[in-house]
Amino acid sequence: MIEIKNLDAASEAAWENFVTTCPDATFFHKAGWRRVIEKSFRQQAYYLFAESDGEIQGILPLIHVKSRLFGSGLISTAFTVGGGAAASNETARHALDQHAERLCKDLGAAHVEYRGAAHVPDGWARRDDLYYSFSWDIAAKEEDNLKQIPRKQRAVVRKAIEADLDCVMETDVNNFFRLFSASVHRLGTPVQSRQYFVNLLQEFGPDCCDILTITANGQPMSSVLSFYFRDSVLPYFTGGALAARQYGSNDLMYWRLMRRARERGCTIFDFGRSKIGTGPYNFKKNWGFTPVPITHAYYLPDGGEPPNTNPTNPKYELMIKAWQRMPLALANMIGPYIIRGIG
Repeated sequence: MIEIKNLDAASEAAWENFVTTCPDATFFHKAGWRRVIEKSFRQQAYYLFAESDGEIQGILPLIHVKSRLFGSGLISTAFTVGGGAAASNETARHALDQHAERLCKDLGAAHVEYRGAAHVPDGWARRDDLYYSFSWDIAAKEEDNLKQIPRKQRAVVRKAIEADLDCVMETDVNNFFRLFSASVHRLGTPVQSRQYFVNLLQEFGPDCCDILTITANGQPMSSVLSFYFRDSVLPYFTGGALAARQYGSNDLMYWRLMRRARERGCTIFDFGRSKIGTGPYNFKKNWGFTPVPITHAYYLPDGGEPPNTNPTNPKYELMIKAWQRMPLALANMIGPYIIRGIG
């Protein structure tokens, strides 16, 4: 007998244990995301689990993202790149999927979206052409690790290693946020609030989240906020100065992160997702990573096409150009209010 329940303080330890042991679960299924998202974006979270005989059989984190501009949807997991139902059996998985469908109708949401879905429920729409993931095994020896990189890019990395650049681990978000906010502004997309990154560091702590910054002559050039989960390191948010390419600091940043992660026991470098045809997609391919399509699943109670809030959508072209012309300080002030409605 499967019963669907809502996560509470009493069940959080069991939830976290399930995330650790279930193959379908990702870092973005962790219970801490509920606190981060509710605190940072003020959107309602529904963290559901399927229980049988007192044991969790499956979990499903859902965020109800509401926006006048982008509509209303239940997203697993909004503001991240992973989600969907993670379950130890099909009965629990099916029960969670059905509950998500009912909740969608009860809330009047336009759709349910599973990001990076391990499965697509019957009758749901799917897309495999939005994003591609990139990962590889981190070699134990530095030289073996370098040999994994194609020759042309390997030369760039070697040059960056030999350059007079410093690598520092930071506990303050200021340098990272300055570089990150400027980078996304150049792309024409809204930025999260500075407090969001503070919340991430506070929630997940140094065992699961840290910031690595590369400096040149004392000036921050590139910075990355990374997550650690099981045997993987996930460089998740990155930012770079305009001079980063000149110094090769982005390449050095990823190389230092890779080697540092290997030292702390990680064996997989999860380079995250990128949209085909974009600069990040090409950058990762140049490093020798093989793109793998990511599945997104959608429940559409009224039919129609899945939502497309992707920046590559032509309808956002004028908005992106206008955002790029906006002063950075103003964009940093307005951005968090917009991004909370995108999810």
